[in-house]
Amino acid sequence: MAQIFPKWTNNTPPIIAAVVLFGAVMAVGFVWYYGSPEYTDVGYRPIQPVQYSHKLHAGDFGFDCRYCHTSVEVSTVSSIPPTNTCMNCHKIILTNSEKLHPVRESYTSGMPIEWKRIHDLPDYAYFNHSAHTRAGVGCFSCHGNVAGMEVVTQVEPLSMGWCLDCHREPDQHLRPLSEITNMKWTPPENQAELALKYKMERNISPPVDCSGCHR
Repeated sequence: MAQIFPKWTNNTPPIIAAVVLFGAVMAVGFVWYYGSPEYTDVGYRPIQPVQYSHKLHAGDFGFDCRYCHTSVEVSTVSSIPPTNTCMNCHKIILTNSEKLHPVRESYTSGMPIEWKRIHDLPDYAYFNHSAHTRAGVGCFSCHGNVAGMEVVTQVEPLSMGWCLDCHREPDQHLRPLSEITNMKWTPPENQAELALKYKMERNISPPVDCSGCHR
């Protein structure tokens, strides 16, 4: 009796299985990367209501981060500076600048400027700025060299895996408390020795269990 299908069709099932498996792997990989904070969040730089240059203020002028973000050492949040902070200088500097019109308008009306949040963790994740600054983790570790940015851009994914990597091996991120806001600080050759000292003095033991960040 003649065969209905040619002999080469015997290879069809494994070929189809291989194609389906390859497609499934590619689909998972596509979602894994393109749906991750590494792709969706890194590089985020929204247009703000005022063209504020961190490079000019924190970089060229040398403003300390804490001049504007006053609560970063004592609160869970770093705080967005009120318009009064801007006007401490701009009452006498660039008083007629068109770029600063929203600032003057906010100061006069008492309505805060609606800045757009850049580093925005999900509501189910707990993060305490003061706990990290007291431990000696500098602003640079999470935010990058903000003092060199004309427009602040998110440079780290702030994902769970990224946070856990630091919690498991924090040594390279620990620095003297006096250098917390120094964007040019680099770990010295004896950083491992110093990190051990810091961890003992500051009682540093970063949590790696779920309750550390999900409360």
